[in-house]
Amino acid sequence: MKRLALLLFLTIGLASSALAATPEEIVKKSQAAFFYPGKDFKARVMMKLISPSGQERLREMTMLRLNTGEAGGEQKYFMYFFQPAEVKNMTFMVFKYPAKDDDRWLFVPAINMVRRIAMQDKQASFVGSDFTYEDVSGRDLADDTHELVREETLNGKACFVIKSTPKKADSAGYGHKLAWIDKTTWLPMKEEYYDRTGRTVRLFSADEVQMVKGFPTITKRTMKNSQSGYRTEVSYASQDYNVGLEDSLFSERFLRQPPKKWIE
Repeated sequence: MKRLALLLFLTIGLASSALAATPEEIVKKSQAAFFYPGKDFKARVMMKLISPSGQERLREMTMLRLNTGEAGGEQKYFMYFFQPAEVKNMTFMVFKYPAKDDDRWLFVPAINMVRRIAMQDKQASFVGSDFTYEDVSGRDLADDTHELVREETLNGKACFVIKSTPKKADSAGYGHKLAWIDKTTWLPMKEEYYDRTGRTVRLFSADEVQMVKGFPTITKRTMKNSQSGYRTEVSYASQDYNVGLEDSLFSERFLRQPPKKWIE
């Protein structure tokens, strides 16, 4: 009986390992680790926009994220900008849905208007940076086909290398993407974006990973535009999980006047 139980345990374990090794499961685990840890998340974000000559412009914001479903499910994002002057008091909100288009809003205080961001703009630059709107809240797993290209070590970390290709060519600003996913944390350590001719267009790197309340968290990251030479460096001045965000915060009313307790 014990031998039978052991055999069943090993069989289930092998089946689980095989499932975890499929490209779709690897990407799903990576998205869960990168975009979904904890019930909610709050961070003070410093974003440096750096020109090829080294000139810097700073964006400072508070980012809030609330999971309203399981990993891979619905989420809500809220961002409040402190500086520079041209984006001060600007807010950005995303309702993320699985298997359908997300809702995105931007409040522009200079004209006192909430603007709905069209889905065709999801590949546009996020507040002038080298990150896109889609980079902020993630891309749906089902929008791409995923292939395990190889397994290799990157900076001492064993990684899966996954190739993701948009199912609809016009649904992304790239032809395909390669992602190096850490086998231990499931976080993307590096990503290379290619256009439809095979040229590199953008490069993402996870520059620092810290454990925050038991969750491995990318606290510094860089996105570089390979064609223009510009790059954007993002770091967290502070970060925390499970802070007790309220669903009522994510509304058009608070886009215009967000509560100080959550943005400071």
